[in-house]
Amino acid sequence: MNPDPKTMPDPSAMISVRNLSKLYKDFIALDRISFDVQRGEKIVVLGPSGSGKSTLIRCFNRIEPHDSGILSIDGRVINAQTDLTQLRATVGLVFQNYNLFPHLSVLDNCTLAPRLVKKTPRADAEEMAMRFLRQVNIAEQANKYPIQLSGGQQQRVAIARALCMQPEVMLFDEPTAALDPEAISGVVGIMNDLAQQGITTLCVTHEMGFARHIADRIIFMDKGRILEITPPAEFFTNPRTQRARDFLDQMISY
Repeated sequence: MNPDPKTMPDPSAMISVRNLSKLYKDFIALDRISFDVQRGEKIVVLGPSGSGKSTLIRCFNRIEPHDSGILSIDGRVINAQTDLTQLRATVGLVFQNYNLFPHLSVLDNCTLAPRLVKKTPRADAEEMAMRFLRQVNIAEQANKYPIQLSGGQQQRVAIARALCMQPEVMLFDEPTAALDPEAISGVVGIMNDLAQQGITTLCVTHEMGFARHIADRIIFMDKGRILEITPPAEFFTNPRTQRARDFLDQMISY
């Protein structure tokens, strides 16, 4: 059974999920999931491929609309009537495949949404963008185009671009997949900075070391359900379920 069987969202939580389900025809991607995330928490979602991890976080900004259950962010219920522009200004998502605009420079990729959505003056948007580009060690590439960058460099630009909207919640889908160890350390630092600023982060990853280092809590999923929600020290040393033990054994041996 999923944790927290209550049916009403917690109004004090930054994210509150109750019996959330998502179906693709006959396939159940999310199966009655329930949990809460407090403000400033860093949550890492782990699980095998196809377990529903990415689908879960994509429901939070309605890239994937859920089919049933209740999803509340900062006390606001997210549903078909939600203003998506406002929601996605509040909930940022760093995609696994970057999704940068190829015809725009790095700097313009970062400043486009703040200028169009938040009406931030260009000079202010560029100043903010350069600050975040420096944080992810890519500022020297500001005038280049995505095709001129490596995969790891494009991932760092995607992180900076999401941060430029100054969201209350940040969602990361495999943010370290193309990064070297030094760059991964930079992402850890950014996430810690976000938490200190009160920004809530949820991260899907296959990097066990990264998950252990960054998470306040681990959510472990399999077949669309949550099997464990535990602190990382407990999850990595004494997982509660056999499925989690098998998963960790496989990841470590790999």
